[in-house]
Amino acid sequence: MSIYDVFILLGGVGLFLYGMTIMSTGLKNACGENLRVLLENSTKNKFTSVLVGILVTIFIQSSSATDVMVIGFVTSSLMTLTQAIGVIMGANIGTTITAQITAFNIGAYAPFILFIGAIISLFVKHKTIRHVGSVILGFGMLFEGITLMKSAIAPLSETPAFINLVSNLEHPIITVLFGIIFTAILQSSSSATVIFQAFAVQGIISYRIAVYLIIGAAIGAVTPNLLAGLTANRAGRRCSVLNLLFNTLRALLILVLITLVPQILTWIQALSPGDVARQIANTHTIFAIVAVLALLPFSEKIVKLSEVLIPVTPEETKAQEEQRLIYLTQTDRIPAALAIRQAHLEITRLGHIAMDNLYLAIDCFFSLDDEKKEQVKATELTVDYLTHAIVEKLVELRSLDLSGRQMSQLYGMIQAVDDLERISDHAENIVEYEEMLKEGRAKISEIGLAELKKLSEVTTKSLHTCLSIFEKETFDRLPEARALEQLVDDTRDANIEGHVKRLMKDRCDPQGGIIFTDMSSDLERCSDHAINVATAMHVHPVTLHA
Repeated sequence: MSIYDVFILLGGVGLFLYGMTIMSTGLKNACGENLRVLLENSTKNKFTSVLVGILVTIFIQSSSATDVMVIGFVTSSLMTLTQAIGVIMGANIGTTITAQITAFNIGAYAPFILFIGAIISLFVKHKTIRHVGSVILGFGMLFEGITLMKSAIAPLSETPAFINLVSNLEHPIITVLFGIIFTAILQSSSSATVIFQAFAVQGIISYRIAVYLIIGAAIGAVTPNLLAGLTANRAGRRCSVLNLLFNTLRALLILVLITLVPQILTWIQALSPGDVARQIANTHTIFAIVAVLALLPFSEKIVKLSEVLIPVTPEETKAQEEQRLIYLTQTDRIPAALAIRQAHLEITRLGHIAMDNLYLAIDCFFSLDDEKKEQVKATELTVDYLTHAIVEKLVELRSLDLSGRQMSQLYGMIQAVDDLERISDHAENIVEYEEMLKEGRAKISEIGLAELKKLSEVTTKSLHTCLSIFEKETFDRLPEARALEQLVDDTRDANIEGHVKRLMKDRCDPQGGIIFTDMSSDLERCSDHAINVATAMHVHPVTLHA
């Protein structure tokens, strides 16, 4: 095999990988947010989760992309680990479709497919159709890459060094390890399987060696998800480990199965006699389906094992308890007045969580405590979850027989939920400033810190007063709340004026000055949101108590 053949092989692999990326991106763009909505809303039980995992992975042609999305949803508390493992299992089946497609020998049509895809993606103005053109273009690249790989590896069958390497793969364990490493390098089980197909078609490896290689590929494909888990919170990392556990158990199960019943491989070969590419594709698909059917009943046990390897902390337990509705649970079977009352209680609960998160963020900023920073970020996820859940319930309440005043209250509460969520968003901004200060990327003078502390004190007093008014419906205190909100505005304006004077005298660190003004604005906006919350139920006042 010459250096020229090596270049062709590398080019073929690159074209294949890039084609898959373009095809995946085109499909995701063409579908818009539908894939995310499908993942979020169609995973109510483990069976539908598996189906969703299969469908999404078939659409985007990448189990890694599906799994990374799942990690993101688990990290954001939009999906539980029990739901996640179903999607992960389904993704393992969906990714086998790539090998089934590439088993067709349509390489001769690849240039024409490339041409059609390029014309559509470059010259059609309609956005969705242009994305479809990208899918076609990526599809053509994928098959052209396969054609290049096949032509490049043909001489390997006559290369002594490679023949010697392949001969050492006769031992199943060594072969599986090679498949793991090879796939981990490519970071794509689909790509690795296609290359193994090409090796088998050229007679470089036997069907049985290819079987052990694709078993290893299932484990090696977890690499991108482990990397994604490094930047996630503990729940996200637990999801990455969950993926690794499932694929490892899957590999062990299949190894035991074909060792005890070797006739299985003979039966699979008999399905497509003389077509080794199709035999490998069928093996890939059948193994995935068998593993999911065998392990799905034990999915909760696998979830528990992931929680043993990465234990659930007390803070996570608290977050899990908070991330559920307490009052808005059965709104369809109660009178409208009681439903409004329960919504009021649920939003008050959200208000305490969101505002406590801001108080913690302020404390974190002045104490430079990284532990508090992580608590703020974790609570922000809880606020996001509750916001989404409460708004869904409030929208459902519109179907009740509400009076005009109750309908006005309902819209006011929806706005209040949005304002409380924004307050928690500002808390997350504040801990990011703390991170910059602690890392030494910025510095704020003692005068600046003192001014921020003063602004923080009046802001927290404003928020506390406003939430108390909303909770107790003591609307006679609204003038007090408005006076505090004005005091926050005045203090913020005085801070900015003092900062500008220091800046003119070159007494300010530029980056620290940016943090100073941004945090001042964050606090002032929190007070604005708080006054909205205080007045939310006062638009058309009514006593909500039963």
